[in-house]
Order: sequence, then C-alpha cells, then structure tokens
Amino acid sequence: MVDMSTVLAGALKTASGLFGLGKIWFMPTFLAALTYYNYDLYDPESQPISVSKIRDEYDFIVVGAGSAGSVVASRLSEHKEWSVLLLEAGGHESEITDVPILSLYLHGSRYDWKYKTEPSNTACQAMKEKRCCWTRGKVIGGSSVLNTMLYVRGNKKDYDAWAEMGNPGWSYEEVLPYFLKSQDQRNPYLARNKRYHATGGYLTVDDAPWLSPLGLAFLQAGEEMGYPIRDINGASQTGFALFQFTTRRGMRVSAAKAFLNPVRLRSNLDVALNTVTTKVLIDGSKRAVGVQYFRDGKYSIVRARKEVILSAGAVNSPQLLMLSGIGPREQLEKHGIGVIADSPGVGENVMDHIAVGGMVFLIDYPISLVMNRVVNVNSAIRYAVSGEGPLTSSVGLETVAFVTTKFGNATDNWPDIELMLTSASTNSDGGSNVKRAHCLTDTFYDSVFKDINNRDVFGVFPMIMRPKSRGVIRLKNKDPFQAPLIYHNYLTHPDDIRVLREGLKAGLAIGETQAMKRFGARFHNRLLPGCKHLPEYTDEYWDCYIRQYTMTIYHMSGSTKMGPSSDPMAVVDPRLRVYGVANLRVIDASIMPQITTGNINAPTIMIGEKGADMIVEDLKS
Repeated sequence: MVDMSTVLAGALKTASGLFGLGKIWFMPTFLAALTYYNYDLYDPESQPISVSKIRDEYDFIVVGAGSAGSVVASRLSEHKEWSVLLLEAGGHESEITDVPILSLYLHGSRYDWKYKTEPSNTACQAMKEKRCCWTRGKVIGGSSVLNTMLYVRGNKKDYDAWAEMGNPGWSYEEVLPYFLKSQDQRNPYLARNKRYHATGGYLTVDDAPWLSPLGLAFLQAGEEMGYPIRDINGASQTGFALFQFTTRRGMRVSAAKAFLNPVRLRSNLDVALNTVTTKVLIDGSKRAVGVQYFRDGKYSIVRARKEVILSAGAVNSPQLLMLSGIGPREQLEKHGIGVIADSPGVGENVMDHIAVGGMVFLIDYPISLVMNRVVNVNSAIRYAVSGEGPLTSSVGLETVAFVTTKFGNATDNWPDIELMLTSASTNSDGGSNVKRAHCLTDTFYDSVFKDINNRDVFGVFPMIMRPKSRGVIRLKNKDPFQAPLIYHNYLTHPDDIRVLREGLKAGLAIGETQAMKRFGARFHNRLLPGCKHLPEYTDEYWDCYIRQYTMTIYHMSGSTKMGPSSDPMAVVDPRLRVYGVANLRVIDASIMPQITTGNINAPTIMIGEKGADMIVEDLKS
C-alpha cells in the first residue's frame, strides 16, 4: 500500500502546478481532507498501470484513451484470447480533475492539448488574436476529464438521419442498446423506465448533488413559457429538465475511471501513458500493421496482428491519418507525404456546437455560484467528507432546455437550440479562470464584466444544435508534434447566425418570466465592443453580438465522417473501417456524419461501445 503522505504530496504538487497555492489558499486543507476521506479513490494502484515496456506485438492497438478509446480497449480486452495495447499521449488523472467545480481550471493546463483555431473574422472576435481556444484532453480519459460531465444522448432523428445517409446499423433503435449497455442510472425514478434507462453499466449517470434555488426556478420559467418538464434522454427531447451528469458521489466519472479502472488488472490489456503515436504503419498491400510512437525520448514501433483503431479525437485522428498517407492528395503531396489512400474527406466536415456567451442576468439575492463565496474551507471539508455541497456543481450548470426556433419545425420534435441555464456566468469568479479558459481579451472582459465581478447572476447560453457551417483541419507540416491548422469557419453559413439569433431571443425571454423576475432578474445590457455602432436590440446588433463572444462547447466532430462508398467525402464505412486501407478503423466523434442534438460525450461513448462490438462481430463471424 502506498504511504498516505506520498499521495498527499502528489496532490499538492498537482494543485501547485495548476493554480499556484497562493491563488487558492484553502487547497492544501482541501486536498488533505479529500485524500484522507476518499483514499480508496486516490490510491495510485487503483488507476490503470502504465506499462514500463511495450511489447513488440499485440492483436489490437487502440490510439487514444478518451471517451471512445477507453471503451474500445475495455470491451476488446473482455476477450481473453486477444491482447490489447492502449496508447495515450497524456498521463494520469489527479485529485483535482475529480472536482466538478474546478473543470475550467483544467483548461490550458498540462491535461490540455491547448489547440487554437486560425484567426477568423466570422466569430470569436472577443478572443485573443480572434482565435478560439479548442480545449482537448491530453490525459487518460481524454476530454471526459476536462468536460462539464453532461449526459445528453441526442435526438432520435439524429441517428435515423445517419442511417438515411447510407449508414445501416446506426438508426436510433439500433444505437439505443449501446447507450443502455454503458449506463448505470442512479435516479430511481428514471431507472424504472427500462425502455430508455439501465443500471449496472460502467458509466454512472446521476442527478446533481447540489442545486441553487435557480435550478428549479428555471423549470418553472419553462412551464411559464409553455414547455413541459421531461426526461430529455427519454421518448421526447423538447422541453426543460435538470441536467444529469457522469458523476459518482459528487466526483467526476471520466471514461477512464468508468471503463479502465475496473479492468486495470487484466493481463491482456496494456496501457501506455505519455506515449505519442506519430504514424500508422501500412504495408505494401495497404494493410495497417502497427504504429510508430514516441516515448522516453525515442521513436519505436509496435505491430498489430489484427487491427489498429484510431480513437484520438476529431483533431488528432485526421491528423494521424494524414501523417500516415491517408487524406487529400494535394495536402499530402504539399508536405512531402507519400499518398497511400487519396481520401479527400479527411479533415473536412468539421462540426462543433457553438453558443452565445455573455448573456448575464443580475439578481438581488445571494444564491448564485459566486466562487469567492462558495469555495471556502467549510465547503471543501463538506465535499471531502460527504461528496456534497457547491463544489459538486459543474461550474453552475443546472438546467437544460431544448427548443425549436421559427427556423425549425416544432412538430418534428427535433430542436435546433439547446439553452444551458446556469447559476453562474463569466463574471462569477472575478475575472480569473472563466476569462482565461474562454481566451477573452482583457479589453473585452473589462468593458463588459469588470464592474459586476463576483455579483450574483444567472447565465443563459443558447447553443445551436445542427450548424450548417463546416470547418477544416489541415496539416501544418509533417512534424507529428506540430499542432494542425484548424479553420473553424463558424457562422459562415447564414442560417447559423439566424438560428442563434432566435436562440438568444429565447434566452432573453427566460429572464422576463415571473419565475425569474421574483429574484430581481434583469439582463446585463452592456453594449459590446465592436457592436456599439449598431442600434441596440436590432437583429443587426444581435448578429454582431453573437460574433463577438462566440463560445465553443468543445463538441468537435465529423472530421473523418462515416458514409457509404458512393460518398466521395466519406472516410470510414458504416463498420468504421477506413476506406482504402485494411485493418484500420476510426472509432470516435470524428466519424459523425452530422453532429447530434446536444452535448456529445454520451454519443461518443456509444460510438465506442458499438464500434467495439462491430470489431468482435467482424472478426468472429
């Protein structure tokens, strides 16, 4: 057993590296209590063991231990006759990553790839250099270690549309069993509905242990506006609901914690951390036979007897394909990479959910999630001892609404806007970590938020569900350690700005309900820099507003899309096999032909479940 002082010292070192202990003065006490009362969770022996030596050959090599890769490696290793190697560029999770309220502190840390998009004039005008920050997890568990833990499956029509695009096996009725396979639903009322929920899976899904009075008030506001309160992961999505989260006892349940920690002692599963995959090895007959990787200061290779699976995410999976000679011919030749498969869709079709940031409503009561009030010794001890209190809040996310604007068809039950309703907003931490995580300029923040620092507020974040704009990912050069060029192309399709504008108006309407007015709600109507020349409250002003504080919700997807062989832009077939190269699959969010309606972590885990099952079916049939 590891000595307690060793664990605590590691915790303090982590905190110091992330924040500086002088900035969060209560952190030593907090970590000491957290480690003492939850030692079974923080014993390093309970985490997957990173192998000191990678063998020469395995049956399967899975690249990326994120939301999909953790699932794929776990499920394939259930078959004792197969050996599995899981490669991850980052290291272990820590005590800090478990605490829901601290998720934004992780952005830009050692757990993050720290990607930035290329400058653009269509969106993110309030960000430094007009570049959006794309936080991506560089840690075992991937982006599920940095996200806000929201469990949203998407809409029935999303998956039926995938099937109609020429992807048999991906309709809603065919993917629903894979959502259920993962799930351990902790809400007993929802768990009774066996059609849509299950218990006993690896992935814990639970209600928030702590809500402010605003959470239920948002539900009342929805009813006042004529919307039902419903289970958004059930039969119908339109309406208001309290969010559910991938948490357990108030702590984050990442994909690694869910799917890898319980199977860490399997002798046929090797996990190699701090190992960067640089290239897929493809032989003369166009078969993937292994990968090249960089570890401990040197390049090495490892071979795969059966398959290589890329689960590196919507940025790294297309980058790895192109570095390996699979991608648009002109791009590969431009960088001196030999063309193995001319696949023009690699790096295309990039999708993301974006939201309107900065919609802040001031209130008159001390009930919101003001960080310098709720983050203190008392709340830290309460969290450490019982897993309760405001530190279990996922940065104030409490209630969700799915609505259809005038540009959609309300009778379809296929909402085009998600409203994330929060008991906190950009100003709630006094201009420190939210501003930094969103890469806002000091000038913009000071102009809009500085005079309401640490004031009680609630936030409304309207998010577009099915954007028509498409981004592109390109290689900067053939150096695998150079970040690729990311062109988000947000709001380049005129329909996207129209839909978001109507979503913004729906958000304003929430603030006008009696349910919210009883708290004294009023919109913080500060004219935004860059928009002051436009008449206030006009469509032109709101369009400018949207292009200023354009928030990525970190739902990057679609960059190696799935499709039939008749689609020249499809990168993988409906069995997730890469066109043009045998024994190579992509299993992660990048295969989505169209982004799902809602937060995408649960759909990505489903893709991992279904993809692993397809491998088993194909190899054992």
